[in-house]
Amino acid sequence: MKQQEIIPNFRLDLQGEPCPYPAVRTLEVLPELKSGEILEVLSDCPQSINNIPIDAKNHGYEVLGVEQLGATIRYLIKKP
Repeated sequence: MKQQEIIPNFRLDLQGEPCPYPAVRTLEVLPELKSGEILEVLSDCPQSINNIPIDAKNHGYEVLGVEQLGATIRYLIKKP
């Protein structure tokens, strides 16, 4: 399945927020998802590409995709 075909249940737009806030906020929101739901996270913090996917995996979530759109990085994270 291509990333463009994935329809997220929720969007978390953290563009303009300094690191490490996007990673911290993502970890706060993920537990609120129900099993099988997908969270889309948008961040323009360059360091988040290292933090968000690793943190999500370490907490048992599935990273469906990481996509760079100019300065913005789009993450798709699924709760198992």
